[in-house]
Formats: sequence, structure tokens, C-alpha cells
Amino acid sequence: MAERIQIVGLGLATLDVLIRTENMPNWEHGARFDAFGFDGGGPVGTAMCAAARLGAAVGFVGTAGCDHVAGLKVELLEEFGIDLSHLLRRDQPEDQVVIVYVDSRTGERVFSGFGRPRDQLLRPEELDRAYITAADYLHLEGMHPEAALQAARWMQEAGKTVVLDGSKTAERDVRPFIRELIPYVNVLICGEGFGRALSGVEGLYEAGRRILEMGPRIVVQTEGADGSYTVTREDRFHTPAYPVDVVDTTGAGDVFHGAYIVGLLHGWDLRTVARFSTAVSALKCTGLGGRGPIPTFSQVGAFLQERGEPLPQG
Repeated sequence: MAERIQIVGLGLATLDVLIRTENMPNWEHGARFDAFGFDGGGPVGTAMCAAARLGAAVGFVGTAGCDHVAGLKVELLEEFGIDLSHLLRRDQPEDQVVIVYVDSRTGERVFSGFGRPRDQLLRPEELDRAYITAADYLHLEGMHPEAALQAARWMQEAGKTVVLDGSKTAERDVRPFIRELIPYVNVLICGEGFGRALSGVEGLYEAGRRILEMGPRIVVQTEGADGSYTVTREDRFHTPAYPVDVVDTTGAGDVFHGAYIVGLLHGWDLRTVARFSTAVSALKCTGLGGRGPIPTFSQVGAFLQERGEPLPQG
């Protein structure tokens, strides 16, 4: 792909401390673990790493602290060749750190992070409009709310594409600043429960159709082992998940998002884009961590070829 930045991600990148165990510790009893590691995380950070590994030219806009932990977080982004020229360093310890407990039996995970409000948020005046709007796609997850909204407005004015990660939710409504973003979003890829919470409508396709009236032209809801459901004004379809031996589901949805944008960059039809993204996400789940197991483009192609579903040539 071209050398210029094709995708800019504006959002959260974390340092993940991964602990794979069958039993969670409590105040009365400790627990043994069978695997441990450090990896990068965060919805946009991981999505951008996936896009970069799959061949896209990617930039990341966000914040990092000034200590050794922040240095490791930045190093784990640099390994993917992401442009970090617009990553801002704050003069304080890194607080975007997550402890990830992974169930050895199922690959499911639970997260622990800082309980205090984040104080490293980007401000709109810290953004570089020319840098952001030079990209074809802007990917957001709602971190840095005011900056995200400003960037989305710029992209709409420039006629570019905004992709939003709507996170899985059990709530009956979404946060107000996410609702404020929706009219500027072209592609909404959301987790379980988000479509219902945003639209107030039950049913994946029904919720998708209601969300199309709010601004997006593509709505995709991921449902874990049940795959994903896509709704546009012209079509609606289900893409089943690929069965694999699951080690860790951390970052599976984030990786799906990054792969989806790469599929759009290739100009594929949406059914192919969904299959490709599903395959990338499945392969990621076969290793520990949200980023380390992300496959290359050729590995994804081979995976789909083996299943009689080759990617388009060219």
C-alpha cells in the first residue's frame, strides 16, 4: 500500500499486563497462573496495530506519560511501524495500564484498570487538522471526547470516512458524548448490546436500520462466537465466526475493527470485508495478548484459501 498515512487512529493505547489462569485470586487465597506477559492494548491502539500488520500505513494520535511504563507502551506501538509523530507525552506517570486476567479454559477475560479519572485527555487545540484529514479513514472509540468530536467534524468537512468502535455494553443507553459523535460517523462497528442501547430497539437488524437514520451508512454488530451482523440501506447479512482453538479473546473486537478498515481500503464488497475481518479476529484468538498474535495479510489469505474462501486478487 501507499507510504502516506491512510488511517489515523485517535484514542486509547494501553500497556496490558496479561495473566492466564484457571482460578482468580481473592483476599483469602492466592492463585497460580500458567502464562504471563506484557502486550499493548486499548481499542484504537490495537485496531491500528492490526491495520499496520495487515499492510496499511497508519498513524496514532493519543497520549503517553513520561516514565518507564510509558516507554514500554510506546515501544509496543513502534514495533508495528505506526507513525507516532502526533503522540503527545505528558509530564506524569503512565496511567493507561490494564491488568488482563484470561481464563485458561475458555479464553475469556476480565480487566482491571485505574479507578480514578484519566487526566491525560487530548484537547481539541492540540490536534493537527492537516495530519488527520490527510488520511482516508479516522478511527475513534470515544477516548478524548472533545478532541474526537473535533476530528470527526474535520473529517466530515473533508469528505473522508469516520469509523467508530461502539464498545460492548450491558447498559440501556450509551454515553452522551458517544451520541454526539454518531452523526459524524460513517461506519459504526459495535459490540454486543451497543446497537440496542443506542437505538432503543431490540433485534440486531432492526437496531441497525434505526442507527442508519442517525448518520452511519454501515452498521456492524459483533457478537463473539456468533460472528457479526451487518446492516446497510441496501443489504443485511450475518457473517459466522470461524472455529479455532481459543487461547485468549483479548482484543478480538479491536483487531476486527482494524482489519475491517483495511478491507475497505482494498475496495472489497462488504461481505468479503466481513469475512476477512472475522478471519483476522479468529487467528488473533489463538495466542495470548491483544496484539502479539495478530496475523499477517498472507497468513489470513492462506487461512481463507484453506476454507475455500479466497480473497479477491489484486
